[in-house]
Amino acid sequence: MPPTFPASPTPASSAAPFSASLPSRDAVVAALRAAGCVFAEDEAALILTAARSAAELTALVGRRVTGLPLELVLGWAEFRGLRIAVAPGVFVPRRRTEFLVTQALAHAPRARVIVDLCCGSGAVGAALAAALDRPEVHAADVDPAAVRCARGNLADAGGRVYAGDLFDALPDALRGRVDILAANVPYVPSGEVALLPAEARDHEPLVALDGGTDGLDVLRRVADEAPGWLAPGGCLLVETSERQASDAVDAFARAGLTPRLAVCEELYAHVVIGVGN
Repeated sequence: MPPTFPASPTPASSAAPFSASLPSRDAVVAALRAAGCVFAEDEAALILTAARSAAELTALVGRRVTGLPLELVLGWAEFRGLRIAVAPGVFVPRRRTEFLVTQALAHAPRARVIVDLCCGSGAVGAALAAALDRPEVHAADVDPAAVRCARGNLADAGGRVYAGDLFDALPDALRGRVDILAANVPYVPSGEVALLPAEARDHEPLVALDGGTDGLDVLRRVADEAPGWLAPGGCLLVETSERQASDAVDAFARAGLTPRLAVCEELYAHVVIGVGN
């Protein structure tokens, strides 16, 4: 049953037409905190802003306290200053992945052709498009729900989004032309998926999380095929974990890429960058 909240006494002269009937901020914070939300005050502010009535607020808080990720409650996630639309069954972009975008822009600040592979919501592609000067944007994902979501998020950039398994989804015309190939591949070892937080485990697609026995199955496939798609000097960027970083670098080198590892301690982000010849 969704929670109910007492209305806050707000003088009519200082309130918007419907705000007098909205549940109080303190009541929302208390409900979120009781449900175990660590950043209850920040979440309450976002939910209160999103709600257009007391009934909607009660519904939104009810979804959150039953475990629905905040981003799915709101319908969007913030990523490098952008509001990226997200939908049920679509991987929610993580803040640490902003580091991948930063590294891509540092390597290829004038990139003309970008590909967001394993794109999920299309957050990486949208962030790159926003930072570059009208690039040609392509994205692909094997999950139809992700493809639908990414098409909406990349529409303003003129992005083209394809459904299919990795490079099989891309048009052959992109071979040898890609300046930035960003692949946010799944990298959780199969045996550790059950250990993920419930918000990921219960609400995100397994295909976006499970990277095989050691978590690097998809990364190796991407690294092996990437050289044929990269423009001269183009780069492949893949996020991985600290534990997997050394093996990921080796996989890039075996594929013929010139690899390096970039680390952001603040975001606990590890990105392997491979430059084509």
